[in-house]
Amino acid sequence: MTRMTKLFLSTGLAALALAATPAPAFADGPIVQSAEAAKAAFEEDRKTILAMAGDFKVTFDMQESTPWIEGYSPIERKISGGYESVRVIDDTGTRIVLQHLLVTGDEANPYVVKHWRQDWEYQPAKILAYKGGDVWEWQAVPEKMRAGRWSQTVWQVDDSPRYAGWGEWETTQGIRRWRSNWTARPLARRDAIRNPVYDHYMGINRHQLTPTGWVHWQDNTKMTTPKGGGEAKPVVQEYVLNTYERFDGYNIAAAETYWEKTKGYWDAVRGKWDAIAENNGGIRIAQEPNAGTTIAGELMMLADRIKDGKETPEAASAKALALIEEGTSGKGG
Repeated sequence: MTRMTKLFLSTGLAALALAATPAPAFADGPIVQSAEAAKAAFEEDRKTILAMAGDFKVTFDMQESTPWIEGYSPIERKISGGYESVRVIDDTGTRIVLQHLLVTGDEANPYVVKHWRQDWEYQPAKILAYKGGDVWEWQAVPEKMRAGRWSQTVWQVDDSPRYAGWGEWETTQGIRRWRSNWTARPLARRDAIRNPVYDHYMGINRHQLTPTGWVHWQDNTKMTTPKGGGEAKPVVQEYVLNTYERFDGYNIAAAETYWEKTKGYWDAVRGKWDAIAENNGGIRIAQEPNAGTTIAGELMMLADRIKDGKETPEAASAKALALIEEGTSGKGG
């Protein structure tokens, strides 16, 4: 039995177990609006999404809280931070793409990491949902739940998929916010490298504007899949609050330069992932704890070579597309 065959069998069991998890009931019903009200809401939604672009000082606050199994002790709270430049890289009206660029190092010696990406789509028919293991598949959004709603798809640093959900932008208690449905996602690096007892999250995401920026709040139930399959079980609750405060006291020019030099390369990479998903009904790509996909490090390195003038965008793009093709075809193991 080849390594890739073993990988597919193991990830297949995880996917079946995740698929067996009962789907929670919808929290809200269909949105019924007049044409005039729907148009006004759509424009307000767009304005809110676009307001998440800019330059920010970011705080990442992660805390396990309530254990759901006897004998489990929540890990210590973790707070970290950094600087991010968020740019609108595509806007068709009903689809808005925000790219996050993480700036590390000091003013004189900055280093830019292409961070996560969020795609917003109005009234989506389907989303690319995480199914467990190394598998993402297209999942239909219930037809009665599409009108007036937006999906958010989050992509990893190498533009491979991470998770997707859908929900409504609304104003309650004077606060503009978006709340997702329950979404499944693989472990983040902070957990994956520890080899914990849980193997995926089921969570609800909220995005809310603040007077000085915005917050991304995640309410995650960390789940474990029984060996051999079966219904996934909850282990512990986690609350993640990522706070984006508008700030320009870092080397923003470094982010701008990085993106200007590499955007053509990353456009080609995004296009390849999109084509794989459309042609195969989803994406299957092997994962590893430190970087996400097993090819993420190579894809990021190619972008750095473009930035440093050591590789042309055309040559690097050709290598990247070959890596993605091999990694998603089962020939890379």
